[in-house]
Amino acid sequence: MDSENTIEQQRTLIDELSEISSEGQNPETLNIDLLDSTQILHKINAEDQKVADAVKRVIPQISQAVECIVTAFKKGGRLVYIGAGTSGRLGVLDAAECPPTFSVNEQHVLGIVAGGETALKKAIEGAEDNPYLAVDDLKAIHLNSHDVVVGIAASGRTPYVLSAINYANTLGCCTVGLTCHPDSQLIALADVEICTVVGAEVITGSTRMKSGTAQKLVLNMLSTASMIRSGKVYKNLMVDMKASNEKLHARAVRIVMQATNCAHQQAVDALNDAKQNAKLAILMVLTGKSAQHAEQLLNQSGGFLRQAVEL
Repeated sequence: MDSENTIEQQRTLIDELSEISSEGQNPETLNIDLLDSTQILHKINAEDQKVADAVKRVIPQISQAVECIVTAFKKGGRLVYIGAGTSGRLGVLDAAECPPTFSVNEQHVLGIVAGGETALKKAIEGAEDNPYLAVDDLKAIHLNSHDVVVGIAASGRTPYVLSAINYANTLGCCTVGLTCHPDSQLIALADVEICTVVGAEVITGSTRMKSGTAQKLVLNMLSTASMIRSGKVYKNLMVDMKASNEKLHARAVRIVMQATNCAHQQAVDALNDAKQNAKLAILMVLTGKSAQHAEQLLNQSGGFLRQAVEL
């Protein structure tokens, strides 16, 4: 009986996969195993070029998600990415880049992958199929109604991700579903639907490729646009960066120079007076104010440098 159930479950899964475009067989690469290296790379590149257009088509939905995230940030909420396998790893990657880039604390943007840190390097059997694990992971970070949860799943059917969105919905969180399958369960569950239809992969079922690239682009857009809307950028300069190593310190000096057209030594001095806070140093150079007065102006403007300059 168990064997019969297993076979039936497998048939059901096969039927489900056959309905997902990213699981289809790409007619453009049917003979890729007969090509030389250069020809293979041209095929991959040609398919990759389709990804940006797929993302462009869902900018309205991405914008909707950004508005939810900005609202959450204003209320003290967090942006939480959750996924399994490649999708989860991409969420963790984007979250990890936010503190050094925008000087937010490590809890501001969180990435959760099914199976935990071990799953970042190798597959954890059964993790993506465990719906209870997702709830435990979200409870562990004390998820609350002010947070935004972005569930990431190329197929839109991963039990771990679906469970996470279901749980987040019960708490009143804004939920976002990021997938490549338009008729998926994830799309039906989430408040905001972001579906990048990239079509069949170069290698059938290898969703780390076009699907993964689309997810990476969207995650970059979600976090970056939300940070810009939160005052983390002046002009197009990442003025809220943390100068945590020599390269970043040199970048901070350069950013102060670019923002103010000041000389190198003036930028260095301003950063020293501002305790390496690039945004504060820029405001000091532009207004001639002391560090204390400039900090007051930044606080009055909610951290928006353009507004602080005009006060």
